[in-house]
Amino acid sequence: MKKDVFRCPRCGFSGGVFDLYAHYEGIPRAAVRDALLTRLDVRGDIEHYRPSRDREPVTEECPLTDIDSRNATYQALLSQLTLASDHRANLLSRGLSPDEIERLNYKTTPVIGMSTIAKKLLADGHYLTGVPGFYRKAGEWTFISEWRGILIPVRDIQGRIQGLQIRRDNVTRRKFRWVSSVEEPDGCKAESWAHLAGTPQEMVILTEGPMKADIIHALTGKTIIAIAGVNALSQLERMLLQLRQSGTKKIMTAFDMDFLSNPHVERGYKNLTQMLTAMGFSYGTYIWDPTYKGLDDYVWQYCLGNGSAK
Repeated sequence: MKKDVFRCPRCGFSGGVFDLYAHYEGIPRAAVRDALLTRLDVRGDIEHYRPSRDREPVTEECPLTDIDSRNATYQALLSQLTLASDHRANLLSRGLSPDEIERLNYKTTPVIGMSTIAKKLLADGHYLTGVPGFYRKAGEWTFISEWRGILIPVRDIQGRIQGLQIRRDNVTRRKFRWVSSVEEPDGCKAESWAHLAGTPQEMVILTEGPMKADIIHALTGKTIIAIAGVNALSQLERMLLQLRQSGTKKIMTAFDMDFLSNPHVERGYKNLTQMLTAMGFSYGTYIWDPTYKGLDDYVWQYCLGNGSAK
């Protein structure tokens, strides 16, 4: 159980400590604070402090819940959504087949009806507390409203969905973002999870971005790890430990070709190679025609010209 969060495994009822108190005392959640102050015989003056205009009000954040609960909730959420025709066309143009798109479970971000979907998830026994993207609005659970784009499941070594990324439409900067509700009531932040496309092999390719990893895996059959960027190594070590236990011995890096001229990326790459050395992996780096920024673009062009990159 996570701190200050509960869930009944039988009926699926979940929430924070105020929800639990309200349930067992039979009072509205909004009345819990006053009831506790009265019961404890203390004054609540500190809660009446009003922040100044230059100070942001503090929102209550839920700690991250366990991976199995997150996976079940995200799977159920995605089952309620669809993939728009323009997004399907975009994925097909990147080299994914209709079967691969279906298997990957990519969906279009929802625009309306999220409170209704959240209610259905709760009724079906799914856990929303501590699942990034979900939060309370006017006391009711809902899902974050993001830019329109493609929702991308980010999976662990067992194929479970750890979190979601969104590839946003019509933006030139920060196109890929984590789905998070960190600044919302009872919301939860996302972490920079590492993503695995494929099953553990003796040699694994490391690249940037889960969508890119999924595409490279679909085109080549190789096993791909994806991280949010060469400077985002916090979650990578955990996955590397699991891969090492599964027999992986070599990591081939395949970051976008601009890493050769970007000093920030170069420093991150040095930290990465030091980590790989310390963990006992051998490693190397793939280099390709810089006309193609990412390995996914290069491989797809190779497939078009030669029929197969496998």
